[in-house]
Amino acid sequence: MRSVLSALLALAAMGSAAAAQTEGRTATPIRHLIIVVGENISFDNLFATYEPPPGESIANLLSRGIVTKEGKPGPDFAAAAQKTAEVRERYTVTPKITGAFPTLPQPGTTYARGLPKYTLDARFPADLPDGPYQITRYAKYDAAVGDPVHRFFQMWQQFDGGRNDLFTWVAITSGEGSRDRDDPNSGTGQGGVAMGFYNMATGDAPYLRELARHYAIADNYHQPVMGGTGANFLALSTGDAGVYLEDGRPATPPENQIEDPDPRPGTNNWYTRSGYTSGSYTACADPGQPGVKAIRDYLATLPYRTFNDGNCAPGAYYLVNNYNPAYSFDGRPQPLGPDRFILPPQTAPNIGTALSAAGISWKWYSGGRTRSGIDKGRYCSICDPLTHSTAIMTTGLRANLQSLDALYADLADEKSLPAVSFVIPPNAESGHPAYSSVAALEGFVKDIVARVQANPAVWSHTALLVTTDEGGGSYDSGYIQILDFFGDGPRVALFAVSPFARAGHIDHTYYDHASILKFIERNWRLPPLSPRSRDNLPNPVAGADPYVPANRPAIGDLMGLFQF
Repeated sequence: MRSVLSALLALAAMGSAAAAQTEGRTATPIRHLIIVVGENISFDNLFATYEPPPGESIANLLSRGIVTKEGKPGPDFAAAAQKTAEVRERYTVTPKITGAFPTLPQPGTTYARGLPKYTLDARFPADLPDGPYQITRYAKYDAAVGDPVHRFFQMWQQFDGGRNDLFTWVAITSGEGSRDRDDPNSGTGQGGVAMGFYNMATGDAPYLRELARHYAIADNYHQPVMGGTGANFLALSTGDAGVYLEDGRPATPPENQIEDPDPRPGTNNWYTRSGYTSGSYTACADPGQPGVKAIRDYLATLPYRTFNDGNCAPGAYYLVNNYNPAYSFDGRPQPLGPDRFILPPQTAPNIGTALSAAGISWKWYSGGRTRSGIDKGRYCSICDPLTHSTAIMTTGLRANLQSLDALYADLADEKSLPAVSFVIPPNAESGHPAYSSVAALEGFVKDIVARVQANPAVWSHTALLVTTDEGGGSYDSGYIQILDFFGDGPRVALFAVSPFARAGHIDHTYYDHASILKFIERNWRLPPLSPRSRDNLPNPVAGADPYVPANRPAIGDLMGLFQF
């Protein structure tokens, strides 16, 4: 490891001249790639009623007849009906269906800004039809709404083997969000919050709608991991999952940090141990571990072989939800222990180390990061995944983790702007339900795009990719290709904003966050990050269904969004 770190330090000190020489050898005219990543918005949550330009098609709630342009139930509304189920004794990913909700449980507030906490949301009716509903019939577009459950084992159940019909039941039965986890009668306060959507056809998200009309979007782009923000940002940066390590080797975490989704005795699906300050690791190679056999059994039913046979190494405990980074902003390692919910320092290759090793410039710009530290109210620690990496945080590469102020200065001077930029909004502008909104993320994206376009020297050979880390537990009707034990998960939006984007195009190629890695690697001629990383997967071969690769498992490299 010491020799690797020394090499990275030397590369970091090489200066911009060598980097610029390498950056001139791109496979496309794109010399600057800017990846903007918001939080927790599923594809149908945003694009439910988007109407494509002539000659284009889209898979959303409107095109499937689930809702109308007015946001009301459509002729095929029943296709999105949410079911009730039963799970006793042992966790399963395809529970026994027991019926359907007569009406959707009234959405809850959870911890939404400006509302009474963890109660029914009085803005919404108590008798909503059982299916997707338009949020802005009841709440303003820029208002905060409740935060749906979005954890690993819960999402596997919501997926229900591809039926996507247990979003609501899992939210109210698994225990996530309850005031008293030890009391299954305390409820979760979720209700039907996961089934809400915004309506572009009646004026919601007007700027994002115009971006889609003028540039390109993908309607088959997915979060890579079933679960929340931390795991999906790690997948974005490594193509892999975080793992519990001691002295750089896989080890067993404290027992209270191992997730146990088996129902508590006498309950229907109330998980034994799960939560941000509780279980978040799983040893997915061991079918004797809680919840593991159910997923492995499901993988065995697929008509194709999963990536690396599930990508689970014996003896390894993988992080499938959110734990804080291993290092503080200044590179100090954080203490570990049963009461410290922190992922130990990670040694897996990542996109930062790969770019540096090739002499290609990069930066990770985070909202809330300052020269002297972090503003905890604005900064998302689990959205800053390279702070888990020993090779970043203990070398000069740590200087590549910068603030949004640094981004704004770099956008004004093409010579300072790196080849690859990751941009994370401040919490309040991230789009995350409860403490942000889609409207706030929309404003952030509009400002970034305007800053790029204001500098013609930058805009002329730049591509912005705008997406979210994950769907946040909000309902989505799309197909999910299961790649390995960890996912994929539901669809999220992806915009390609560039002079080279195919104007108005909707790309149906199957993508996830590994596609961003594949695009970088193809454009700057780099190899995959590691033997475990999903950027090793082939590009999809089109089959009878454009959304389902004929050569599963397969992940695209985003080239279909552009015309060079």
